[in-house]
Amino acid sequence: MAREPKQYDDDDGRTIVDMDVEGMPWYNRRVRKEQRAQARAELQEKIDRGEALTRKETARYTLYAIFAGLTVVGFIGGGTVLFILLLWLLWK
Repeated sequence: MAREPKQYDDDDGRTIVDMDVEGMPWYNRRVRKEQRAQARAELQEKIDRGEALTRKETARYTLYAIFAGLTVVGFIGGGTVLFILLLWLLWK
């Protein structure tokens, strides 16, 4: 069940201030999504043309791959440690 919004006696429904201003987290999400999509399209065009990545791009994607690997290793290692701890507590 959805909660109904509160009704105030002096509320006439008009907007006093537009909160869609630069710097707010929700400011122009659509524009940011379009910019990301355009950047992806440009990168895909570079790949299709056979151009090599710059050093900065290579370092960034390598770092992303390392972080992804460390995340997987962390989850597997944490699960293993918790499993061993559980077995150790049950053995006592």
